[in-house]
Amino acid sequence: MTSCATPRPDAADASMRRGTCPSLAKPMQTGDGLLVRLRPATGSLTPAELRALAVAAERFGNGILEVTARGNLQVRGLTAASVSSLASAIGEAGIAVAAGVAIETPPLAGVDTDETSDPRPLALALREAIAAHNPPLKLAPKLSIIVDGGGRFHLDDIVADLRLKAVKSDDGVAWLLSLGGTARAARPVALLDQREAVPGLLAVLRRLAATGDAARGRDLDVDVVKDDLAGGARSPGTSTLVMEPAVPVAGLHTLADGTTVLGVGLAFAQADAAGLTAFLRKAEELGAAEIRLAPGHGFFVLGLDREAAAKVQRLALSLGFRIASDDRRNHIATCAGTGACASAMMETKAVARLMVEAAPELLDGSLTAHLSGCPKGCARPSSAELTLVGAPSGYGLVVNGTASIAPSAYTDANGIGSAFAHLGALVRKNKDAGESARSCLTRLGAARIAAAFEQG
Repeated sequence: MTSCATPRPDAADASMRRGTCPSLAKPMQTGDGLLVRLRPATGSLTPAELRALAVAAERFGNGILEVTARGNLQVRGLTAASVSSLASAIGEAGIAVAAGVAIETPPLAGVDTDETSDPRPLALALREAIAAHNPPLKLAPKLSIIVDGGGRFHLDDIVADLRLKAVKSDDGVAWLLSLGGTARAARPVALLDQREAVPGLLAVLRRLAATGDAARGRDLDVDVVKDDLAGGARSPGTSTLVMEPAVPVAGLHTLADGTTVLGVGLAFAQADAAGLTAFLRKAEELGAAEIRLAPGHGFFVLGLDREAAAKVQRLALSLGFRIASDDRRNHIATCAGTGACASAMMETKAVARLMVEAAPELLDGSLTAHLSGCPKGCARPSSAELTLVGAPSGYGLVVNGTASIAPSAYTDANGIGSAFAHLGALVRKNKDAGESARSCLTRLGAARIAAAFEQG
C-alpha cells in the first residue's frame, strides 16, 4: 500500500499515544516541532527525488533530515500547516510513501549478489495480501515484518515481530519463519516454501489480530502458530540458524559481480538539507542513479563506477558524512537530544562530538556508546557497554545496561569532558597488546569504570 496522505487535524495529538509511529498522516510532536517518518514504497529513491525531499525539508521544516536505525527517513521541525505542504511537495516529486504494516527488506535487496533470494517479490505479495484482506486486520501500530533474502547487508540484527529469512534447502530456497527479536534471539517456527510463505504469514497475522490490536510477535505461542500453519510447513533444522555479521554500510563496496556500491552514513543520524542537497547533486552528475536508505543511519549510492564512487566518497567526507567502517562516530548511538525532544536533558550530538575528541580509545569498534537524553533510551532500547543518560544536574553513566536502570556514576555538565578523558585514559593505560576496549573494560569491571568517570 502506498500513500501521499495529508495529515488529519487531530493527527499530532493521536501520534503522541504510546505505541504509534509518526507519519505524514500522523506527525509526532517533538521539542523542535512536528516530526514525520517516511518509507519509500519502492524501497529506493532517485537522487533527484531525495534532493527534492531535502529542499522541502528545508522549506517546510528546520532543514534537518534523519535516517533512523531501521533505515527510515525523518523530517524534523514541521508545523501543523507545513506538514500538508510537505506532503504536497512529496507528491509533486513523484515519491510514493509506504503505508500500512511495516514490511522491511535489506537495503540492497535485488542488487546484493550474495543474497540467497531476492525478497522483494515476496514482500510485495505480502503487502498486497494484507491490504486486500477482508475484514481488515487490526494489528499493533508498531508491528514489523522482515522479509530477508540474506546477503552481505542482511537484517539479522534488526528486531522484528515476524521474520521470513531465505535459506537454501534441498528443493531450492525456503523461508524460515520466526517470531520476535533479532534473528539470533527469534523463536524459529517453520520452513515455508515460496507458495506457502504469504498464506502462512497471513495465518500468523490473523492470530495476532485475534489476540488483540496491541499483540506483538513476542506474545505468540510457537506451538499454536505451528497448528495455524496446518500441513504447509516443515520443521526448521539447526543448520538454517547459522548467521554471520552484516557488513557495515559506510565504505566503498565491490559486489561479487564487480558492481561498485558506495555506503554513506549520517553523522549521529542527522544531515542538514543544504549539505545533503550538494552531495546528491554532485553524485548525480557523476552517474549516481539510485539511493537506498539503510539501517544504521545511512544509505547506499548505486550507479557509480569505481572512480566516480571514490570522488563522491571524498565529497561525502568533506561534508561531514561517515564514509568508512573505522570512523569512530559509527560506534555512538544518539537520540535527538535537547532542542529536538522535550524529554531530553542532554545535547546528545554535541556530547557525542566531545566523546570522539576526548576518548577515542573507547571507540575502536568493539563496543557501543549510547548517549540518551533521558531514561527512555529511544536510540538504543537494548543494553550497551557504556550508556550516558541526561539528568537534571548533569549526566549518569550506566555500565552494561540500558538507559532506564540506575547509573553507576555521575558527573555534572562541566565535568563531562574530563570524565570522557579519564575513561579514555583508563583504557589506554590498562589495555594489553591486542586487547579491545570492550575486553579491557570488562576485565577492569564496573567499579573502576565508575571511579574513573567520577574523577572528572
